[in-house]
Amino acid sequence: MMIKILYQLVFCSLVILISSQCLAQTKIDTTEVLRIGGIKQVVKIESKDRSKPLFLFITGGPGSEGIYDENKAYLDELKKHFLVVAWDQRNCGQTLKLNPSPVKLTVKLYENDTQELVRALLKQFHQKKLFIMGWSWGTVLGFYMASKHPDQLYAYMAISPAVDQWLSERISLNELKQKAVQERNARAISELAKVKIPFENGVQNYYDRKWLSIFNGEAIEDTTAFKKYFTENSEMMALFKEANYINLTVSLPKINCPVYFFVGRKDHQTNYSISEKYYNQLAAPKKDLFWFEKSGHLIPVTEPELMQEVVITKILPQVTLMK
Repeated sequence: MMIKILYQLVFCSLVILISSQCLAQTKIDTTEVLRIGGIKQVVKIESKDRSKPLFLFITGGPGSEGIYDENKAYLDELKKHFLVVAWDQRNCGQTLKLNPSPVKLTVKLYENDTQELVRALLKQFHQKKLFIMGWSWGTVLGFYMASKHPDQLYAYMAISPAVDQWLSERISLNELKQKAVQERNARAISELAKVKIPFENGVQNYYDRKWLSIFNGEAIEDTTAFKKYFTENSEMMALFKEANYINLTVSLPKINCPVYFFVGRKDHQTNYSISEKYYNQLAAPKKDLFWFEKSGHLIPVTEPELMQEVVITKILPQVTLMK
């Protein structure tokens, strides 16, 4: 009788152990609507194992959706190691469809949204910290979190960081004008001559980005939509212009969490030399700079495998996760 009871106890213990392991490795793939900044905001949460650490990806823009099928190319490997969150920010994608922002768009508004989202995610998944990866405009929000709330971050990863953007724009415009003259491209010379830094209107911004893309060999798939983004999107252009006045070399000399730079060797949009100089002067408990030799500004698109490999094999092993 005692042996039978002992067998039953062992069996029950095994069932409980297996069940708990299965629960811990439960896959998650959900789209959720959260109340952030007084409005409904949409996030996509995916992982092979919902017990993995949170990883918030903040896309570029401003004005670009963060939830779209193509981002699988640079997020899917990460989903094996992290609980990956993609986010349609205020006035973008699915969030815009639910509710346009009832208040004027400002950098501070998006910073507050980011902090509120981080708090909500940490609470929902019972975690104390998370990873943040920002890309281009997303680095504005990521640097804010690293500066003001480093205690909530395991690490911050800045892709194509916006450091001193008006300086970067001046360098880029000068390079574009020189290239236009070298190639005797009359249209480029004419349109670039109309561009002023800071940009005075959306048309100037469009001309600049148009020739930057062409001279970098990047195809513009829909030229009409590309132009409309700059010329018929005044709120986002105003937000972009406000963000460009941030100069991290002055305002943020130190960060109190690990920080990692992902920089394209050919990036002239957020100039690679400015990023490198800022990285060298930035004080942080742990930091590293990863060069992407084949990339300009679009590292997640041009070198997605390497980008994810760096995160998984170089950064994650350096972090002690909190239970």
